[in-house]
Parts: sequence; C-alpha cells; structure tokens
Amino acid sequence: MTQPKQPTNYGALGTLVTVFFFWGFIAAGNSVFIPFCKHYFHLDQFQSQLIDFAFYTAYYIGALALFAYGAFGGKDLVGKWGFKNSIVYGLLFSALGAAAMIVAVNGNSFGGMLMGLFIVALGFSLQQTAAQPFAISLGDPATGTSRVNLGGGVNSFGTSIGPLVVAFALFGTTAAITDEKIAALSLSKVIQLYMFVGILFIGAAAMFYFSKKVPSGKLLEKTEKANKALYTLLIMTVLLVVMFVPVFDSYKTDLTNATADEKHAMESYRLKWLIGALLVVVAGLIIANTSARKKPEGWGAMQYPQLVLGMLAIFVYVGVEVAIGSNLGELLRQESFGSHSASEATPFIVMYWGSLMIGRWTGAISAFNLKKNTKTILQFVVPLVAFGILIGINTLAKYNMKPLYFYVICVLVQIAASYLSKDKPARTMLIFSLLGIVAMVIGLMTTGTVAIYAFLSGGLVCSIMWPCIFSLAIAGIGKYTSQGSAFLIMMILGGGIIPPIQGKLADIMGIHQSYIIAALCFGYLAFFAFAVKGILKKQGIDYDAEVSSGGH
Repeated sequence: MTQPKQPTNYGALGTLVTVFFFWGFIAAGNSVFIPFCKHYFHLDQFQSQLIDFAFYTAYYIGALALFAYGAFGGKDLVGKWGFKNSIVYGLLFSALGAAAMIVAVNGNSFGGMLMGLFIVALGFSLQQTAAQPFAISLGDPATGTSRVNLGGGVNSFGTSIGPLVVAFALFGTTAAITDEKIAALSLSKVIQLYMFVGILFIGAAAMFYFSKKVPSGKLLEKTEKANKALYTLLIMTVLLVVMFVPVFDSYKTDLTNATADEKHAMESYRLKWLIGALLVVVAGLIIANTSARKKPEGWGAMQYPQLVLGMLAIFVYVGVEVAIGSNLGELLRQESFGSHSASEATPFIVMYWGSLMIGRWTGAISAFNLKKNTKTILQFVVPLVAFGILIGINTLAKYNMKPLYFYVICVLVQIAASYLSKDKPARTMLIFSLLGIVAMVIGLMTTGTVAIYAFLSGGLVCSIMWPCIFSLAIAGIGKYTSQGSAFLIMMILGGGIIPPIQGKLADIMGIHQSYIIAALCFGYLAFFAFAVKGILKKQGIDYDAEVSSGGH
C-alpha cells in the first residue's frame, strides 16, 4: 500500500527561505568589504584573505561545538531547542557579530573586525545546522531536495545582488569600485552598513519567532553519546591547527629580495602544509568510518557510510565552488584570457556566482505541486529568465555584459541535464559531476572565450549539489539527523582549504593549469554519486525511486 504524501507547509517554507537570503547576501558582501580592509589597514593579499578564512572556519568551529554539546550531554542541542528556536538564536548571535563589527570599526581594529565576522558566521553555522533538515521536514521527504534547492535559489539571489547593494550602500554607486573610491570611503558608512545588517538579523529573528505558521521542529529523542566521533574530530582539529601554523608563520618571511628559486621553494613549502591539512580531513573521516563499521557504539552518525562520504562531498563541493570563483579574477588577467582589468573581469565573476542562482531556481521548481506539463515548461523558461535577470541587473549597474550573451548556450546544456536528471538526487549528482569534469577539461585544454565559458559553467554544475549531497548523506540515519547535519555543516571548512591549495599550485605551475584541482574535485563528487546509491540500497533505501514515485 502506497503511503500518503506529507503536504508541504508553504507558510513555514516561505518564512524559512528568507534566512537563506541573508547567508548569501552577507557572505557575498564580503567581496566589497575585503578591498576596503586591504587599503585601510594596509594589508597584503594573504592578510586580506583572512576575512574569508575567519568566515569559513567559524562554520567548522560552530558545528563542532554543537556536536560536542550533544556528545557530552547525550542531548542534541538543536533538537532540544527545536529547528525554529535554533534559527532564531542563530540570527540573534549573528546580530551580536554585527555589533562587534561596529565596535571594531570604531576602534580601527582589523582583528576586531575578523572576530565580528567570525561571530556572524558562528550564528550562520547554527542557522544552517537547523535550516537544512528543517526544510526537508516541511513536507514529503521525497521532495526535500527541491525545498533545499528553493532555499538555495533564494540564497543565490542574495549572493548575486549582495555585492551590488553593499557597493551602493558604501559608495553610492554600483559601478566599478576604484582605488580612489575605496580611499575616500568614510568609516561612518561602514558603521551604518553593519547597523543595518544587525537590524535585519533582529527583524528576521522576530519574524521567525512570532510566525504561527512555523512549527517548533523539536526532536525529543535522546541522542546516543558519540564520544569516539568527538575525540576523532578534536584530534583532527588539533592536527589542522598544526598544519595551518606553518602556512601562516611562513608569511612573516620577507621575500622582497629573494631569488625566483627561493620564492618557488617557499610556495612549495606552504603547499605541502595545505595538502597536509587536506589529508588530515580525508584520512580522519575514512579511519573513523572504518572503525565505526566494525563497532558502531560511540560513533553516532559516523557509523553510516553515506554520511561520511557526504561529509567529504560537502568539503570538496564547497572547496571547488569557492576555488573556481576566487581564482577567476587572476585567470582573466592572463593574456590568453583577454588581459582583463579588475573592473572588466567583474561581469564574468558575477555570472559565475549568478550561475548558481540559475541552477538553483531550476531545481526549486519541484518544491511546488505543479502539473507535469507546467513543470516541464518552467524547467525550460525559469533558467532563461534567471539568465536574463542577471544580464539586466548588471547592465543597469553599468557593466558590459555583451561578452556573456552566448553563455546562454551553457544554460541550455544545464536545462538538458536537468531534464535527464528527473529529480533523482543520485542521478542528478552523477550527471552534473560528469559535466563538471568535462567542463574543467575543456577549460584546461583551451583558452579565450571557450575556456572562460567552460570555467564559468562550474557555477551551473555546482548549483544543485548542496541539496543533493545533503539529502543523500542524511537519508536513513534517523535520530542522528541533527548530528549528521552538524557534521555536514562542519565540512564547509573545505572553502578554507581547497582554494588556498589551488592558489599555491597556481604560484608553482600557473593559474590556468591550477584548475586541474577543480577537475579532481568533480571526479570525487561523481564517485560519491555512484557509490552512495549502492550504499543506500544495501540499507533498503532506494532514494531515487522514492523521489520518482513521489510525483510533484
């Protein structure tokens, strides 16, 4: 007998997706804030990257702290508070971070600003740990991926307009930000910006708290202690610190008068330690799951191979998504890629991050109860409309978008891939991962517009991966869902390790060739898609069949 589908709580979902918008809006706004800090505090390029490093590290620390509480206390904190209150508390914590930013700006303290951003992202960590499984729980599990995709689509819209809104708030224009404009920026403008951000966080918390449509989302089941998993993660954290210290410490070395060989040796030295950090994560998780499968007691969610492989997938996915975008500016400066200045490169970078919005808007269609024909039409129309919006918004912002008109060909390929995927998470992951490998290989083997489009299409490929990985990783883990969610959020750390590895590799072998890192990342994601389907089937879960039969 077929079980009745659980109806989607659209009222709660509508409230929830506003939080997804904030994550994208604030994180993307950092791209405007970084050059201001670099100029105002006289930072070098590495020091300016500490802003993103502080941001991504906070996700790891926040999720680890949540898990540690549950491991020692035997109760999942997010489950105890409920998804609703956890998001409210997370928003208020982020508002505290905005207040810390204001104090730091007043005190002319770059370290204080980093701490403020760290606190903002700690709040985001709590929000994301609750929001992902919450979105899945607000309707039929078979359509959970689509609801997370809807949140991701709104998040990407925030990512797309965030830099423009922040630039307008600080500089009164959305046109290219010059060094002269940055030098003339008043600190009072930065203070006003973060006052506004803090008020937004508090307003969102109030809206969420007082909304009667949003259920509490409390999980009353007692969580089994997972001390073995906790000790493993703590050991990994200590080893990561050990790996990062030489990387940071080596930047104190004055290489102004160094020879080319000496500079090359130093870059190789830094790369080795960064690769060491990567190996700590990979080896730590593999050893943990191997031990957990032999004796599950004390390992919690880590006893499930789909969760551990999913943790590595999130680590790799976030890493490759950030790495492609972070290195585009340098790539476009190369003669074989058009020798673009910073302002000329902006439209391409905007289109890369906008590609995430295009893909996620397409994936979000399935979150709504639509007729098959209507859904088919929208899967073709929505991505083209999203592409048109990106072109239109940035044209109004006085950027030259003409070189990107033919990028619509890549959007059409993405539309075809969406049709072939048939809303099946494992199949979707496999198809888009293989497309990612093909795109990166094309980019590596060519130059000019073809290569640029190939690398930009990495955004289209990455767009659907977060919800697919998340849904597949927590499938069948039952009472460990919140714990597994915290583990997955922890792996956002990939955004702080993989991009620097590509950056160091670029110093050694060239920025173009460094994109081999992206191809390797998509290779692992294809492996995850292939392996996880078989793992779930062995546990009696045919996730693709459930999604297919769910009908929407």
